Amino acid sequence: MKQHPRLNPGGQRYLTSAGVEGAFEPGSAGRVLRNLKGITRKRDMDRAEYEALVHVQQKCLDHIEDHTRFTAALIRQMHRDWLGDLYPWAGIYRTVELSKAGFSWPPAYLVERNMTALEHGLLARKTPCRPGPVDRVLQDAAEVHAELLLIHPFREGNGRLARWLAELMILQAGLPLPVYHFTGRGSVAERARYLAAVKRGYVEDHRPLVDFFRTAVERGRLAKGTRT
Repeated sequence: MKQHPRLNPGGQRYLTSAGVEGAFEPGSAGRVLRNLKGITRKRDMDRAEYEALVHVQQKCLDHIEDHTRFTAALIRQMHRDWLGDLYPWAGIYRTVELSKAGFSWPPAYLVERNMTALEHGLLARKTPCRPGPVDRVLQDAAEVHAELLLIHPFREGNGRLARWLAELMILQAGLPLPVYHFTGRGSVAERARYLAAVKRGYVEDHRPLVDFFRTAVERGRLAKGTRT
């Protein structure tokens, strides 16, 4: 049975137990995880992760089709394709315990079991994400999103991976690509809204996440109209 996150003292950064995934790059002052490129500055790593994600998202669209059913193996492959050039544990379920901003995620030994349950449960029912009423599509995306984040299967990148999966589900259903307002004016408030919505999703109240995705899809619709 899945264990839900609990309140736990902590700051904004992950607090981890010991292990290779908990190691930091020498010379990074504990700000950059041990990596394959020897990157020591957080700004440089943030850029490297961002550029790798943009690249793999573009390639992913070539082989994720309307009939694609998402599985635990495919999610691991997406993580590996994204971060495999940066971290040796990319695509491998975490072996460290994680806590952040007052939450502890379910213990590492439960990750594989929880991902199997996700695959045979929500992912089997909700993917491929079929066209239909917008509220139903966004509800499906929100449920999968919250569950994947609750499991927190990887050492790093869970939020970005979960949003990427939501994007693919929404595109499968024929809706515009969501646009997340996480940079620029008003982005601090939008991030806070998103995080609050995710926490509500942890207790199976998905309405705030549905509203978040609805706003992001509407931004995508407007952006698409502007481009055309």
